[in-house]
Amino acid sequence: MKVLVICTGNPGKRKEIEEMLPAAVRVLVPADLGIRSELPETGATLEENALEKARHVHQLCGLPCMADDTGLEVNALNGRPGVYSARYAGSANDPVQNMTKLLGELEGVQERGARFRTVIAFVTKEGETCFEGRVEGHIAEKPAGDGGFGYDPLFIPEGREETFAQMDAADKNAIGHRGKAMARFLEHYRSLG
Repeated sequence: MKVLVICTGNPGKRKEIEEMLPAAVRVLVPADLGIRSELPETGATLEENALEKARHVHQLCGLPCMADDTGLEVNALNGRPGVYSARYAGSANDPVQNMTKLLGELEGVQERGARFRTVIAFVTKEGETCFEGRVEGHIAEKPAGDGGFGYDPLFIPEGREETFAQMDAADKNAIGHRGKAMARFLEHYRSLG
């Protein structure tokens, strides 16, 4: 059985990624390996953050490591919150505060186009590779739905009327940014044998 370390402490992200992986992959997270240190996120780009997290955990455990970083890029805000999406309101991973700040900044703004972008970094002793997925859409006027995590209650993908939080996981994964990045990652991962 293959082992893959998903470098996250976010249970929502772990669950979403795990659902996309083949059943023959044993999924671990850093805490399963006794790694309790905070995962670094000091990069200026999604790519830098994903690589930094995967490298950090790989150096500690030596196992194949996968990390991602996701950003919500809003056109009217010149791409913000972007790389700072998880800590946009100042406190790490408080989705309610982040959404409140975002909606406040978009109050009265008609052009609400946005995209979600995910970059997955895969680090092994053989090397490093990155994979990207993106989905275009727009920001809703108010949160809707209770599925997913993060900004999912605000993001309506192009061609749809419901937010990511209103979709079931399979539907979201099929059209979403992380699903697209995972498809590219899985194509590479399966080729490794």
